[in-house]
Amino acid sequence: MAAANNEFFEALSMLEHERGITAEYLIEKIKAAIVIAVKKNYEVEDDHVMVEIDPDTGKFNVALTEILTGTAPKLDTYHLVRRGETEEVERFPGYHYEDMASRYARKIMQPLLVILDPCDEPAELVCHDGQEFNYVLEGSLILTFGDRDIQLNAGDSIYFNPTYPHGQRCNGDVPCKFITIIAE
Repeated sequence: MAAANNEFFEALSMLEHERGITAEYLIEKIKAAIVIAVKKNYEVEDDHVMVEIDPDTGKFNVALTEILTGTAPKLDTYHLVRRGETEEVERFPGYHYEDMASRYARKIMQPLLVILDPCDEPAELVCHDGQEFNYVLEGSLILTFGDRDIQLNAGDSIYFNPTYPHGQRCNGDVPCKFITIIAE
């Protein structure tokens, strides 16, 4: 146990020296990540619980596991997710997201299963870096892209530049289920 404590405090010292992040600031962020993990019924050791600690960007991009154990996520050959094994994530309000690659290390894409309930309200528009792909599995979707509404039905797909304002909403009386792959 003493060796693990020494490694942990050495890692904290390295973060403070190399990144200018104080141990106190890091500890507060770790506490917040643990609270989020517990609220979502995640085990604290799960690789997908990220600690956001960079004062400039708001992200440090370090899995909580790596900070607590000194070991980074190791899945870099493949990550198999069976039906019902996706993990819910929060990204934007009003969307139900399920992460389809939560334990894969150093992802360059984020594959998500998205479920939208029927809604008559216009989609809330967002912008983010990268590229985005949507493929509708069930139901119908309205993608608002700038000032255009584009309808996609089951089997339809669209690839687009998400730096432009965009948002999705369910079209019809039944939930819409689609896969989005976001490269940021």
